[in-house]
Formats: sequence, structure tokens, C-alpha cells
Amino acid sequence: MTTKSSGFSLIELLVVVAIIGILSATGVLTYSGYVKSTKRNSAENILQQIALAQTEYYSNTGSYYITGGAGSCTTSTGSSEDIEDNLFDGENAIADNINFQFCVFGNTASYTVFAQETNTPPGDPVCTITVTKYGTPQRTDC
Repeated sequence: MTTKSSGFSLIELLVVVAIIGILSATGVLTYSGYVKSTKRNSAENILQQIALAQTEYYSNTGSYYITGGAGSCTTSTGSSEDIEDNLFDGENAIADNINFQFCVFGNTASYTVFAQETNTPPGDPVCTITVTKYGTPQRTDC
């Protein structure tokens, strides 16, 4: 007498669960890479907005707005807020959720806008993006 089974065997179910696990892990990694890339592109767009705001600031005051010294600056929440206050009249032009902080260094005749990624895991390279007067954004370790 032969009995007919209408269910799945344990091996078949384990194979299906393993395939679903592999597909979901791949999807999560792809999505997190997409999010990181989008945040870096947003930071680059903000750098270009700051450069445009520098042009307007220069036409109003005769000098560029600087948050750091002549050769470098340190990015921080404070320097990013100072840029918003002085170049964007206090508007929230720098999104808080992109994990980048900004500063500007140079002199009254030239400037460099510097962005540095925050919240990077230990051991990972820190992405930095710079743009100079009349320049295009340059990425380092991104």
C-alpha cells in the first residue's frame, strides 16, 4: 500500500529558508551601500550650494566667509551651523541626517569648503570631500 504525501520535506523547507536568507542578506548590503552613496552625493551637493553662497557673500561683503584658518579647518557641528547662519541666513541648508560636517578655510580672496564624514566604523577610511573656488568637488577615501 502506497501513501501519498502532500506536504514538503524538512530538507526542502531548509533549502527554501537558506535561499531566502541569502537573498535578503544581499538586499540589505546593496541597500546600505545605496544609502551611503546617496548621503555622499548629498554632501557634494551641499558643498556646491556653499560655494554658490560664498559668491553671494563675497558680492555683499568683499571677502569670503571662513570658519577655519588659512590652511585648514576642523569640521564640527558648530562650524556647520556657523555656515548655515552666515551664508544661508540661518536656514537649515545642511541636512543633519547625512552624517557629514562642514567647514571653510582660506583667506578673504580664496576659499576651500571641506566636508568630512562622521560615524564611520573604526578602521574604515573617512570620506572627505573638498571644493575650491572655481573648482569641482574632489572625493578622498569615498
